[in-house]
Amino acid sequence: MGSIKDKVAIVGMGCCQFGENWDRGSDDMIIDAVYEAYDDAGVERKDIQAAWVGTAFSGVGGISLSGPLKLDRIPVTRLENFCATGMETIRNASYAIAAGVYDLVLCVGFDKLKDSGFAGLPAGYTHPVLGVSVTAPGRWAMGATRYFKTYNIPPQEGRETLARISMKSHYNGARHPKAHLRREVTMEQVLNAPIIAWPLGLFDCCGTTDGAAAAILTRADMAKSFRDDYVLIKGIGLAIGPGLGKEDADYDYIHLPETQAAAQQAYAEAGIKDPRKELDILELHDCFSISELMTLEAIGVCKQGNAKEDIDAGMFTLQGELPANADGGLKSFGHPIGASGLRECYEVYKQIQGKAELPERQLKDVKLGLSHNQGGHPGCLLPIITILGKAG
Repeated sequence: MGSIKDKVAIVGMGCCQFGENWDRGSDDMIIDAVYEAYDDAGVERKDIQAAWVGTAFSGVGGISLSGPLKLDRIPVTRLENFCATGMETIRNASYAIAAGVYDLVLCVGFDKLKDSGFAGLPAGYTHPVLGVSVTAPGRWAMGATRYFKTYNIPPQEGRETLARISMKSHYNGARHPKAHLRREVTMEQVLNAPIIAWPLGLFDCCGTTDGAAAAILTRADMAKSFRDDYVLIKGIGLAIGPGLGKEDADYDYIHLPETQAAAQQAYAEAGIKDPRKELDILELHDCFSISELMTLEAIGVCKQGNAKEDIDAGMFTLQGELPANADGGLKSFGHPIGASGLRECYEVYKQIQGKAELPERQLKDVKLGLSHNQGGHPGCLLPIITILGKAG
């Protein structure tokens, strides 16, 4: 198999204000994100040779991008891969660049969810045979309760560990000017919040958000013609199985095999042997606090069953050994489904360049980062992992 390592560079990125954007439509958010990316890369609309657009609920076909941007009869591909949609645009566009088909392409992810009434509580899936409806928090709650039981964690103590994840996310998001929920929360607030699906309370669950993000990609050997501080794609992993965990009597709900496989694919391409020591920043798909905990183990940053110890010790805070979700993650920055994967890459891209919006957010000497974007739930996941690295 070939490798994408160091063949594709990101030379521009953009992200609109995330939130309850009642006064703005999808077109407005797309334009904001893309024109920031144009300015960042120093390019114009006419320079783009092809584009990929990802949205889960807010657009149909390539016209959802070419319309607002007035793209002039170039190839535009619309993608959807559930909550992994945003990063799927980068994955597909990267292979087109690496294959030498195009020199400069655009990736965009967006969703306008608030106007639609979309929420995470209604059952979104009914099994064709069993007829059992599920909800996203309900499935992840099953992972949390099984995790507590397997590792002999008292429920209250487990909830406190999950609360530290949410507190960390809100602390970070409160310091990002484009985040949706810019508000710190206390342990007491998290633990006393209404229960959504025990043990997950309101602050353990990401919100419903509007937003868009964009990236401009080029061949690595052309990147210096756009900027000196371009960021290289070091590896990408996508692993989707049959999704039979919930029907498999042997599945334990505490392992995420698809995420493990995606991480190993990305690490193999990037040449990463010890992610805990080699990575400088993590952007994790924290749709729920338990998702972040379980993902830390699935990607090999924490040993199985040891994430609680590292979380409680503050390893993943801005001041910790390996910061996770420095921008607030899905929990605080927000989760417009089609945009989240690109937003995660946007944070790593800015941190590598040393251009985080505020000095208090900027991490020191970031050279290599991981962005993780996934849909589904334990037993049925659609994860993509992208490794981004500093040039040179």
